[in-house]
Amino acid sequence: MTSIPARDNHRFRRITSSLDIAEYFAPQPTATADLPDPEPLVRNLTRGVLEVLAGVREIEQLARWLSEDAYRVLVTRANLSARARSARQVAPARPVYSIVSVRMCEPADGVVESAVVVTTPTRTRAVAVRLEGRDGRWRATSLALL
Repeated sequence: MTSIPARDNHRFRRITSSLDIAEYFAPQPTATADLPDPEPLVRNLTRGVLEVLAGVREIEQLARWLSEDAYRVLVTRANLSARARSARQVAPARPVYSIVSVRMCEPADGVVESAVVVTTPTRTRAVAVRLEGRDGRWRATSLALL
C-alpha cells in the first residue's frame, strides 16, 4: 500500500467529506468566454437529431454532446419514430431539409438557448436547444423538436 507523499498531503486533507469529493469530481461549470462559438454545435446537433429521428444515424454518435436527460428523451423519441416507421412499413430515409435560421440568446454565463427553424419539403419545424458549459465544452441539457 502506498502512502500519500507529504507534499500532496495538504490536498488530501482539504477534500475530506463525501460532499467535497462529489463536488470536486462533479461536472464543473465553464464560463462562456472559455468556450468556443456555440452556433456550429447547434447547427450540427440539429442535423444529427433530424437524422436520428429519421433512422439514418445512431443516437450514440450524439451522446458526447448530450446530457443524460437530453439523451434519454432523444432515445425515447427515436424509438417511437422507429416504431411508427415499422408500423407503416416505411424504410429509413435521409431527411431533406434546410436550416432557415438560428436564433441564440445567453440567459446566464455559460448558458446558451437557441431556436433553429428547419424546413422540409412538407413542413416547417423548430428545434429548441439549451447548451450549458461543462468541463470546458458545450453540452446540450435540453432538446425539443417542435
